[in-house]
Amino acid sequence: MNDKKSSTAKHQSVETVLTHHGRTPEDQFGFVNTPVYRGSTVLFKTLDDMAGQTQRFAYGRAGNPTTESVEALVNELEGAYRTRLVPSGLAAITIAVLSCLKAGDDLLISDSAYEPGRSFADGFLKRMGVSTRYYDPRIGAGISALMQPNTKAVLAESPGSLTFEVQDIPALAAAAHANGARLIVDNSWASPLFHQPLALGADLVVHAGTKMFVGHSDAFAGTISATEAAWPEVESTRALLGFFTSGDEAFLVARGLRTLAIRMKEHQARALDIASWLEAQPEVLQVLHPALPSHPDHALFKRDFTGSGSLFSVMLAPAPRAAVAAFVDGLALFSMGYSWGGFESLCIPVKLGSNRTAKPWTAEGNLFRLHIGLEGVDDLKADLSAAIQRYTAAR
Repeated sequence: MNDKKSSTAKHQSVETVLTHHGRTPEDQFGFVNTPVYRGSTVLFKTLDDMAGQTQRFAYGRAGNPTTESVEALVNELEGAYRTRLVPSGLAAITIAVLSCLKAGDDLLISDSAYEPGRSFADGFLKRMGVSTRYYDPRIGAGISALMQPNTKAVLAESPGSLTFEVQDIPALAAAAHANGARLIVDNSWASPLFHQPLALGADLVVHAGTKMFVGHSDAFAGTISATEAAWPEVESTRALLGFFTSGDEAFLVARGLRTLAIRMKEHQARALDIASWLEAQPEVLQVLHPALPSHPDHALFKRDFTGSGSLFSVMLAPAPRAAVAAFVDGLALFSMGYSWGGFESLCIPVKLGSNRTAKPWTAEGNLFRLHIGLEGVDDLKADLSAAIQRYTAAR
């Protein structure tokens, strides 16, 4: 990629990096965006060229200028040695985890982690002879007591995307490294704009790029950013498994990343406004948003984060399923959907049970996860106010 931009990026604002880094118009006939490259076969002029593999690209599955443009930009944002774009957030998790493990190894996963990651560990990894244990997301340095000689990786998600516990990344990193293990951190909620896990000691950082990076709910993507020591295993695992992201998807990720700073600023402000408003509603038992002073991990959040994301949860008083249905079915602006990070606001009821084993969820009440989009804040408050009234009436 553009070496000049790489060398100066660390002295520039994140807004400037997002606008300029990872694209080279001079290589694209002056076009401001790197176009969509679609291709499998790359041609060689001579036998020596093919034998020496000296060309920038040798085969389409290994990448192209469109995918490289995303990787270069995310790599700069994360402060990583190298970054790879993969087809989904789950693919980022599975590749990162597999790069650290072999049969007979042990994996520790935060009890608040992304549920499909748990399913991968409990299903695929178990069949491959890897054991998985779950830990209290607030364990911090206490995770040292859980380390076994064969524990080779720790998977953290900070904050958890349902219950929003903030994890002590430096403490987890210290414990993992003392045991010869690597720390993987899912950084999808805050994005690299507001949280830097590699600077705090993590070895690998993964993103569900589908969410904040894409920002428009129209493409799947994941990224894996690694330190120099962790990189070879990541790239080898990705290549052996054949994971590759198409130029079409990469183009949409690049498009979304250009406006990430502006969108994160707006999502943060709107989410905090609505979270604070919800805390003042008498029917609300608790709002789970790390940036609120009432959050039990607020001090840790203030130490390690410079901003917050669009996603948080709100707990209402216990009520039957009919009340939950009344809340979500009548929403006018919030929609129900499993993802988040787009321009549209989303709300889903959260049911915690078998996906919490190390630290069972015992709080009474019904939990709803909200993603605050880009609609008018007063309009969203009115929608939630009406939903709370319906919920209360159906109790």
